[in-house]
Amino acid sequence: MSTQEFQRIGSFVPTTNVWEISRLQDVDVNSPEFKDLLVRLYQNVNLISLVLNTKDSGIYSEQTFVTGSVFYPNPTLVRQGRRQVSRVVVDFGALPAAGTKSVAHGLNVGDQWTVVKLYGAATNPTAAGNARRFIPIPYVAVNTDPGDNLELWADRTYVNISTGGTNYSAFTVTNVVFEYLTI
Repeated sequence: MSTQEFQRIGSFVPTTNVWEISRLQDVDVNSPEFKDLLVRLYQNVNLISLVLNTKDSGIYSEQTFVTGSVFYPNPTLVRQGRRQVSRVVVDFGALPAAGTKSVAHGLNVGDQWTVVKLYGAATNPTAAGNARRFIPIPYVAVNTDPGDNLELWADRTYVNISTGGTNYSAFTVTNVVFEYLTI
């Protein structure tokens, strides 16, 4: 894929605008050239604003954060604007030894919301060398016992992780990323 093709599918600020300082200092503020310069500067600032406002921000916080991602308008809502995605990271702590563990996500958003992304990762920080493991969540253990799998889901109050029977309690550092929007 060429650079031009790639730039058509995302939000990018062109890097080709070069302003010659010596020329700017000599321009008569009443000239058409100066007015053209102001228009081009305004267009560049506007483009920067548009691009920055549509970028997904890489901030992962335990407080709700508006990511910059937007979804299509919901046709059933009175307000017909695009919907902002919000993100919160849940410090889940240790994975369960067996069964299900639930940790409150702390969101108080009522009934009018939906999850758009829910994922996480866990670390066994005490294992030495190559025994140290990092696993994604949800986790599907391929070619092993289905009891090794980890299931991840959320409800109005909690983020939940369930083991299929394997003890994962050595994985004591677990973060779950929860992204949602108003429906």
